[in-house]
Amino acid sequence: MDEKLSIKVNIADRYYPLKIERKDEEKIRKAARLINEKVLQYKQRYLDKDTQDFLAMAALQFVSKVLELEERFDTGPIEQQVKELSKELEEYIRGE
Repeated sequence: MDEKLSIKVNIADRYYPLKIERKDEEKIRKAARLINEKVLQYKQRYLDKDTQDFLAMAALQFVSKVLELEERFDTGPIEQQVKELSKELEEYIRGE
C-alpha cells in the first residue's frame, strides 16, 4: 500500500503543507519552483503590484499554455476517424 508523503512547498514566500503520492514529489516541487521563478520575473518587471497580482498573472500564463497544449494534442478527431475506418473495414470484410 502506498502511503501519502507529507511535504511543504514554498510558493511566493508562503509554505503549503501537502499530502501527495511519493511518485508526484518531484513534479510538485518542480511546479512550485516554476511558479516562484515566474512570480520573481513579474516582481522585477512590475514594481507597483503585489504578490497576489504576480500569482494571478503566473497562473494565467501557465493555464493558457496548458490549454494551448491540450488543443494541439487533442486526439478526439483522430479517434473518431479511426472508429469510422474500423467500421468501414468490418463492413467490407463482411461483404456488406
